[in-house]
Amino acid sequence: MAKKSKKQQQSGGTPATVALTAAGVDFTVHAYEHDPSHPSYGEEAAQAMGVRPDRVFKTLVADVDGSLVVGVVPVAGSLDLKALAAAVGGKRAAMADPALAERTTGYVRGGISPLGQRKKLRTVLDDSARAHATICVSAGRRGLEVELAPADLAALTEAVLAPIGRS
Repeated sequence: MAKKSKKQQQSGGTPATVALTAAGVDFTVHAYEHDPSHPSYGEEAAQAMGVRPDRVFKTLVADVDGSLVVGVVPVAGSLDLKALAAAVGGKRAAMADPALAERTTGYVRGGISPLGQRKKLRTVLDDSARAHATICVSAGRRGLEVELAPADLAALTEAVLAPIGRS
């Protein structure tokens, strides 16, 4: 697993890492060999990086009352769609069509990052993130994660923090 600090990562990168660099946020990139046969992108990332699953967060795109919304929750659990809808003042939520999520964010499934999206979507970060000094989220492609402070992620994505994860 390769690690790159912000200074080592300045040229190139993904839209997520470019956005982090431009914002002057401290972050670490973790790269690992993605196994296409692994049943869970998030659990694969946690195992490959040797990080507890409650510190690795997955980015899920949902349709809330006709608008796409991003939910960021620990990979060890699932997204509570009802709680996500409530967090953004909506009534109903369902998982978004994967192809629409990919087109809208500019990322492929399993590599969708809450950062650097083609079209910035409303974001809700599970409030369990506050319990950690740093968390990991997708850096914009399979096999690449970025580690940063939850407060920095929330600020950059203008996220609402709410209890949207289920164990």
